[in-house]
Amino acid sequence: MKTSIIEVGGLLSVLSAHGVEKRLTSLPGVVKAEVNCVSGSTTVEYDDALTSLSEIKARLDECGHHCHGELVPRHICTPEDPPAAVATGVDSRPARTAARLAALGRHEDHVHAAKAQAHATHDQMAHDMGHGAGMDMTGMVRDMRNRFWICLVFTIPIFLYAPMGMQIPMPAPPFGLGMNQWLFLLASAAILYPSWPFFVSAWRALQDGTLNMATLVVLSVGTGYLFSVGATFFFTGEQFYEASAVLLVFILLGHWLEMRARAGASDAIRSLMNLAPPKATVLRDGREVEIPTAEVKLGDVVIIRPGSKIPADGEVIDGSSQVDESMLTGESLPVRKGPGDSVIGATINKSGSIRYRATRVGSDTALAQIVKLVQEAQNSKAPAQLLADRASQWLVLAALAIGITTFVVWYWWLGQTVLFSLTLTITVFVIACPDALGLATPMAVMVGTGLGAMNGILFKNASALEEATKLNVVVFDKTGTLTMGQPEVVEIFAPPEVDAYAMLGLAASVEQASEHPLAQAILKRAGALARPVATGFTNVDGMGATADIDGKPALLGNRKLMATYGVDMNGLTEKSDLMQGAGRTVIHVAHGGRLIGLIAIADAPRPTSAAAIKKLRERGVQVAMLTGDNKATAERIAADLGIELVLSDVLPGQKAEKVKELQAQGKKVGMVGDGINDAPALTQADVGFAIGAGTDVAMDSADIVLMKSDPFDVVGAIELSRATLRKMHQNLWWAVAYNLIAFPLAAGVLYPFTLSPAIAAISMSGSSALVAINALLLKRTKLAGIRVASQSVSPTDVPAPVGG
Repeated sequence: MKTSIIEVGGLLSVLSAHGVEKRLTSLPGVVKAEVNCVSGSTTVEYDDALTSLSEIKARLDECGHHCHGELVPRHICTPEDPPAAVATGVDSRPARTAARLAALGRHEDHVHAAKAQAHATHDQMAHDMGHGAGMDMTGMVRDMRNRFWICLVFTIPIFLYAPMGMQIPMPAPPFGLGMNQWLFLLASAAILYPSWPFFVSAWRALQDGTLNMATLVVLSVGTGYLFSVGATFFFTGEQFYEASAVLLVFILLGHWLEMRARAGASDAIRSLMNLAPPKATVLRDGREVEIPTAEVKLGDVVIIRPGSKIPADGEVIDGSSQVDESMLTGESLPVRKGPGDSVIGATINKSGSIRYRATRVGSDTALAQIVKLVQEAQNSKAPAQLLADRASQWLVLAALAIGITTFVVWYWWLGQTVLFSLTLTITVFVIACPDALGLATPMAVMVGTGLGAMNGILFKNASALEEATKLNVVVFDKTGTLTMGQPEVVEIFAPPEVDAYAMLGLAASVEQASEHPLAQAILKRAGALARPVATGFTNVDGMGATADIDGKPALLGNRKLMATYGVDMNGLTEKSDLMQGAGRTVIHVAHGGRLIGLIAIADAPRPTSAAAIKKLRERGVQVAMLTGDNKATAERIAADLGIELVLSDVLPGQKAEKVKELQAQGKKVGMVGDGINDAPALTQADVGFAIGAGTDVAMDSADIVLMKSDPFDVVGAIELSRATLRKMHQNLWWAVAYNLIAFPLAAGVLYPFTLSPAIAAISMSGSSALVAINALLLKRTKLAGIRVASQSVSPTDVPAPVGG
């Protein structure tokens, strides 16, 4: 199975998307199609053995919707997308993050800029879709604006000339025409061209076996216009030219504002795409050549100077610099890069010049995969949206039924005039607002997922956005999630007669030549402390290491090493036992046959773990920690972090079972993890959160990816989900309440109080615009306000030693 995100142009309204979905899913091999009218794209899941991307695009063309191919950042997408390349010799966290992001899209095929340009020729031959072939959302906004102004310009004289108008002295119609003939010409100019997209959309809907907003617009405006034409040329009756033209002015104004709001919902995607530079400098035939980023090829040597953005992912081969990777990792401090290190596309080179070899280009880059993931999430449908889509279809049918009933009741039963009865019927047709109901959820989802992406929180589907609001338990895996996943010095102890800093420097001197993880933790903590010269380093398997310092033996290791060499414990035995009882690894430091200090090493908590747990508990979410550690060690870490529910001694294969046990208690469970053995638990959970620096298996299994490897982003994801769901509910309640009130008023239930078609058009357009604008207000949610800044500790910042 393959998944592609494809452009769909000319989606006039929400219900237009429903017809496209029906046509696409009728194609053999297409399993699922989710069309988003707000973004103008569709996510299609299909069996490439039964159909192809070109056949899917051809079906879109048959539906009257242009398609330039897959939606990928054009300026970072290569004409020929190579297979994903694996960077060698790179093990930094950003590199792992980039590789695993690429893995998220490895099952998807990609269509590129060159193919899109070739396909544009075919689009020009496609039949007019109402807005013009090849028009994107921004173009549709301009087109709708132009149609509005044309309609307004021709409607003003109609309003002034019409018998129902301002009744002010006007010159006689030119060319010897009668008043009705003159109004017919003006109305034809005001209505036919400006309303053409609605006629096209309504015709497409009928072909697809659906009804949409355009159907109601055509019935209301078209009925008034055609009745007026008949009254002008074929029978005696009143004309509706003025009412029809004014009605269309307000409809076009409302759709223009709505489309502007829809275009604004895609700001996050545009911002992400704009992170990549448009140009790149590469070596070609021994010369430096500036080319479009889209033309960077796999294996190209790229030259980066200070202040430049990096165009594609790769591996440094020459030079050194500091690179700002905050857009990807959230790390505020620049990261030093030298030969063998990875660089990520769209990050910023801050200082020196470097040359690197491109290892991932085009749609394989980390940035392209982020964009693709966000697009998939925005096109997916939340459960609430599926219900709203069905309700919107029934609302159109209800409007038709109520409109026809209104005419029958007022004309045949109550004996009102054709003019009065038809006016009420048109009012009913136009006041119904299925677009407000249909826009309520996708607008909120687009803005919410986009805001999340800009803050390093990637929702993989709309369901995860909705489900995250229901969580009442969040289970954190310990190692690599709540903790750093690597040993760090957490406590230093020295007797009163010993300088603790000198002791730490001596320990670092002994470990200088060791590659052991515990040795690396000591070296990192010692930083730039003075270190005496050590000679004769010897590794003692299973116990530690020895060396000679100042002519005396220096020993670092466990209690067994001290006993083997007959070291005087110097009264520190009890302290050593206390440290080990807390689940820490204790390094004994001896010099000259006497113990001079203790260094405790443990897997240190991430700087934001405790704050994240506190915030979750404040929001009524229970927090649990899942670990394979023994009970004593697990409870010590849990106590430090403020966790009450501890699941210890859990084997990797039992993690999913622990999640099931919590779910069996009626709880909605979120699981946060980063390892391969977390994948089953992430899948079992109601919502799975993958830490961004974790494995690709964990990221594939999760519903939400936390790019910055920050546990506090779990709080951000839940807060954003709640804010998004609030907007969904506000919009849905407004849309439902509006239509419940609008239908009786339009049908004349409160006669003699009635609404004119123009007022109905204002109400309908305003309702759609209000829903769209309310969703855009979600952008004001400040995720940064609930984020705890990472505490960056310099290697020279040694914790204050404790003396005995």
